[in-house]
Amino acid sequence: MNKQLYINEIQVLFDDVQRAEVFEDQKMMTDAVPMFPVSEINASYEKKKGSEGFDLKDFVRANFDFLGAKISIQREDQLPIEEHIEKLWDELTRTSYEEKGTLLKLPKPYIVPGGRFNEFFYWDSYFIMLGLQVSGRTEMMENIVENCSYLIQNVGFVPNASRTHFLSRSQPPYFSLMLDLVFETNNDEKIYTQYHDTLEKEYAFWMSGEEWLDNDSAVKRVAKTKNGDILNRYYDTENTPRPESYLIDIEDSENAGEEFYRNIRSACESGWDFSSRWFADGEHIQTIETLNIAEVDLNSLLWHLEKTLAKSSALLNLGEKEIYFTERAAKRRQMINTYFWDKNTGCYKDYHLKKHKNTPSEHIAALYPLFLGLADQTQAESVAQNIEEKFLYRGGLVTTTKKTGQQWDLPNAWAPYQWLGFKAMKNYGFDELAEEIKNNWCGNVERVYSNTGKLMEKYNALDTETIAGGGEYPNQDGFGWTNGVYLKLKQN
Repeated sequence: MNKQLYINEIQVLFDDVQRAEVFEDQKMMTDAVPMFPVSEINASYEKKKGSEGFDLKDFVRANFDFLGAKISIQREDQLPIEEHIEKLWDELTRTSYEEKGTLLKLPKPYIVPGGRFNEFFYWDSYFIMLGLQVSGRTEMMENIVENCSYLIQNVGFVPNASRTHFLSRSQPPYFSLMLDLVFETNNDEKIYTQYHDTLEKEYAFWMSGEEWLDNDSAVKRVAKTKNGDILNRYYDTENTPRPESYLIDIEDSENAGEEFYRNIRSACESGWDFSSRWFADGEHIQTIETLNIAEVDLNSLLWHLEKTLAKSSALLNLGEKEIYFTERAAKRRQMINTYFWDKNTGCYKDYHLKKHKNTPSEHIAALYPLFLGLADQTQAESVAQNIEEKFLYRGGLVTTTKKTGQQWDLPNAWAPYQWLGFKAMKNYGFDELAEEIKNNWCGNVERVYSNTGKLMEKYNALDTETIAGGGEYPNQDGFGWTNGVYLKLKQN
């Protein structure tokens, strides 16, 4: 698991391929598997690259395997949508019992999202599990949990996805919520004691460095406010172009701010790559400042992790740890209310660590305190009103109120936030709004499926006759978390 990132071993070739835009999608080269020892490929490239008639694309295809680089599901007869999803579970199942190229090995089978995403993704897997639960695929749910535990135990955290170039960042920490789903399925509290050590290790990853902090400073994923309170932020240990978006990052870095690459990568840890949420000017990616922001979603998820650790500690009769994590959760709940609740707008917002105030971005991550039951009823009523007035459209809930061309902005509706929105509203008794969220998005999914025979990564919430777009790559079909959330919503 500490294997050297093989992309570093072919850096000259990799750099040439990506800069020459040999492939339309730069992820192709990061996912390629060398067919010969890397030293031989490098030597051959150095010898041949200057020769007359040399074709870089032909050379790459002769030396690397691209099988399975993109998943495309085509059927002659269009099945009812639920039957289509049931077949998709098997078609999106993968195993990686050994490392191949950049692909990390995992002990159990798993579900991939689809399209260009042919590896295990962290937060996607939670929403996939929602559908697996409906489908009665309990063993695959347990496989996903076991794979996450394996990664936490061997890497120290669950990487963004199971590739070597993602070993510098994680994704929103959903492991404790995965355990809740398994418990909800089999009603056996053993799931919490079985993975207590794993929960502790993931918590240590997110809190690493807090003991070194002075007031009004940050290190890795932890920040201490000027008042001495601990908050968390997304972060990436690398400050280099992302291999999977290499040339895009290099071009975007021109006229960009300090630590541009790390800010880009840190936004990827959030799963929101990219959104006006991260931009200092609200418009341009060159102004990205993820490192200056403490996020309401991350801190809410870490509250849930602390609560889960208190629970697992109690089940194991670890009295001191139960007290410790109970106190940490209580303190974080207080901090969420102090730093993320914006009284002026009656909604939750991120907190700017340098400006000591809420960021202006209005975004759907405001749902997290309601999804997890952290808000009081008055706050929930205000958030629900914001959601209904600013985020709910004919095709579902959008992620922000700004249209920038970034895929995590207006007009796109993403599966995770339809489930979070539905559940958040149900938690506080806003049943009619919950049903509207469910019906608007599910209707959009059904309309696109009827027209295309596919389930998509994201949907256009405003123009439901149009397939969603924006971002660095075309809309993908498959699609793991859409399948999961659709089934779960239709069950409720």
